[in-house]
Amino acid sequence: MIKQCALITVCLMSSLAVSAELSRYTAGRLQQANQLAQDENFKQAITVLRETNTSFDYDKAFVARVMAVFYWQDGQTKHAIEQMEYAVASGLLKDEQAWVSERMLADLYLTERQFKQALKHYYQLVEMMPKDHQKNDILLRIAQSHYQLEQWGDVVMSVKRYLHYDVQDRLQPLSLMLGAQLALNLPHDAITTLGQLIEIEPKKLQWWRQLSTLQMQVGKEKQALGTLSLAKLNGLALSQNDRRILAQLYAKQGIPERAAIEISQLEDAQSDIQLLVEQATYWQMAKQWEAAISIWKKAVHTDPKYNWNLAQLLIQQGYYKESVSVLDKVEGRRAGVALAKTRVYYKLEQLDKALSQAKQAERLEPSSQAKGWIKFLSQLDTASKHQKTAT
Repeated sequence: MIKQCALITVCLMSSLAVSAELSRYTAGRLQQANQLAQDENFKQAITVLRETNTSFDYDKAFVARVMAVFYWQDGQTKHAIEQMEYAVASGLLKDEQAWVSERMLADLYLTERQFKQALKHYYQLVEMMPKDHQKNDILLRIAQSHYQLEQWGDVVMSVKRYLHYDVQDRLQPLSLMLGAQLALNLPHDAITTLGQLIEIEPKKLQWWRQLSTLQMQVGKEKQALGTLSLAKLNGLALSQNDRRILAQLYAKQGIPERAAIEISQLEDAQSDIQLLVEQATYWQMAKQWEAAISIWKKAVHTDPKYNWNLAQLLIQQGYYKESVSVLDKVEGRRAGVALAKTRVYYKLEQLDKALSQAKQAERLEPSSQAKGWIKFLSQLDTASKHQKTAT
């Protein structure tokens, strides 16, 4: 808006400089209108110009140009466009006057969100650019207009032309470029652009988050891990979801212990059931059995369905007596529980109970595993009886 106000001022000042081509009558009316406008009496200034009667085409174009400025200052943008369109279309304004008028008209269309019309005049401005002017500002407006029209390929092209110049403002054009690349499904190009945006705004978490997402999308999970890890190291406040994704990436890169630690540092990590399950799972992946058991024990207090997970790990680690009471709390899985108890009782050398559980498992859900246990335990029982008879 500041740039646009400056342009309006330039347009007004250049218009009010008395031209040798203006008739004395018209020059006088312009001066009168200018005095009113300086006191912010824009409507009266407009009336003075509207009532200016002249038969000279150049005077009419010149008056329309100045009237457009007053209409804009009075908040009547549509009337400003009408007057400036007349002035520009006349072809009577020359050199700097013509360029500044076309620029104001393009900006007015942009203000009114008439992007196609704005583009028509912006492209004309590029062609008629005075030698002492830079094109970069116009090219940025062109990129903005194409963006609003969702003409993504044109956005990319316009931004590249803009960045060709040694410009200070790179944030906005690169943001436009990123949006266009995402819309065009160009993840590799977007990754490059995000790297440039992070250099400009290293504290903006959105860039880091988008970069890691795109890296995962193209299968570069190691780089995604590095991106989120560096964001955290730089002190950015990663969200709960960001850190869960970070934990998942640690796990996929074969660092489950770091994944478990990451989850354990989240809010509600010691009470939220999903977070507890994730921690326990990662500790198991890291073969940190005691840590996993500890977390599973917390999980079962919230949701008894995880007694099965706890029981299996207790059995694996040889906590047979403790596992029996946990297995008793498992809901459903009756055949699976019976088979688990078969193994536990066998390890505790309680063969009768083991055989009983194996037979129960076979009744509930016949399986080769249950049959195998029954055969094995029956043979042990027979051998034990023969041994007792022999003695």
